[in-house]
Amino acid sequence: MLIVAAEAVVEEGAVEELRGALRAMEQATRGEAGCLTYAFSVDVNDPTMVRIFERWESMDALTAHFGTLHMAAFGAALAQARPKSVDVKAYEVAREVPLPG
Repeated sequence: MLIVAAEAVVEEGAVEELRGALRAMEQATRGEAGCLTYAFSVDVNDPTMVRIFERWESMDALTAHFGTLHMAAFGAALAQARPKSVDVKAYEVAREVPLPG
């Protein structure tokens, strides 16, 4: 399994401008083969910070995701918002373990 964690810092008010693109991207991606989880969130203490959390069955599924039309549309919408920074990391996970509680 792969986990992708991304953070984008955008201008004040840009999240509202991006909301439609975020919603469309999230809905389309959740329907892709191999997508286990895909979610956007806005930091409760910093309204300019957008986070993306993704879980994928395989690198092949993630690679296919990068080639989709909705990924291209989202990339264009994000670029138009002129983010101050974007940080994306992928992690290979050997296994999942439940936590007590």
